[in-house]
Amino acid sequence: MTKYILSVRPFREEFQQKMKGIDPDYQFVTADGLNEADVWNNVEITIGWRKDWNEKLLFEGTPLKWVHSISAGVDYLPLTKFKNYGIQLTNSSGLHAQSIADHLLAIIFMQSRGIFTAIQNQLTATWDKNADYSYLYDLRVLIVGTGKIGQKLASYLDVFGCKPVGINTNGRSIEHFTETYPLSELNQQASFSDIVINILPLTEDTYHLYNTEFFNSMKTTGTFMNVGRGSSVDTEDLYAALKNKDINFAAIDVFEEEPLPSDNDLWSLENILITPHISGYTPHFQKKFMEIFLDNLSSFVNEGKLVENEVSLNSGY
Repeated sequence: MTKYILSVRPFREEFQQKMKGIDPDYQFVTADGLNEADVWNNVEITIGWRKDWNEKLLFEGTPLKWVHSISAGVDYLPLTKFKNYGIQLTNSSGLHAQSIADHLLAIIFMQSRGIFTAIQNQLTATWDKNADYSYLYDLRVLIVGTGKIGQKLASYLDVFGCKPVGINTNGRSIEHFTETYPLSELNQQASFSDIVINILPLTEDTYHLYNTEFFNSMKTTGTFMNVGRGSSVDTEDLYAALKNKDINFAAIDVFEEEPLPSDNDLWSLENILITPHISGYTPHFQKKFMEIFLDNLSSFVNEGKLVENEVSLNSGY
């Protein structure tokens, strides 16, 4: 009997053939134009998820066994229903680690060398050497989220003599971090950090974690960066903190509402870098994605388990 791997996007023929090589009973199909009942009745695996699949695949006795999220974040998925119907979930954690770490390091370098000030001055043809300059090894960088992305960034910073500090759930030690602290100490650690970078997943505990109370705890010379989830930041509180110079600068790649509306007040500020959720854009995406998915598919078929990036349906990460 043919079983289906249903995907939100196409993948090259070479990867479809590799799926067949693992188990020839599986057929790869994409969501576009899919309406055959026999397909829906035999979808065992999905790559990605769409809301209109809820009705077709989430019910008692569903054939669906495993969902692999294309992103690392899974807060947009119906996790409770997955749990209720015994559906396993994996994500693509680590896929974007190098891209996002590169993105963040570029911003840190630009700020430490006064490049953002130079760009502003160039717009007004102003020759002004006054800017804030610093060595990386003099900066205290607080990375909130010590997973694969945080570890990659920490390893970069370590090379340049900057000793990164990490925040995770319980303060456990992680390679490449000089110190680590529990999330409960976030505001205290932010109070003497030069740069605070959010890479946390979105959960009940991290929704609007970065609010007025947090921004008031930061140094007025501090920088805040977010490449985690948009809803971890209270957008209005961020705007107020930047407008009132409670913090010096922000670099934001993810927002509560995307695209960020053209009339949003953040666009009017000079002390923010807005990027359109592109920090994770990854060259050779399909190859890197399939390295994770195919390893899991092989284990799923041969051993009935998933070996990489399984997500807890209780915690959401």
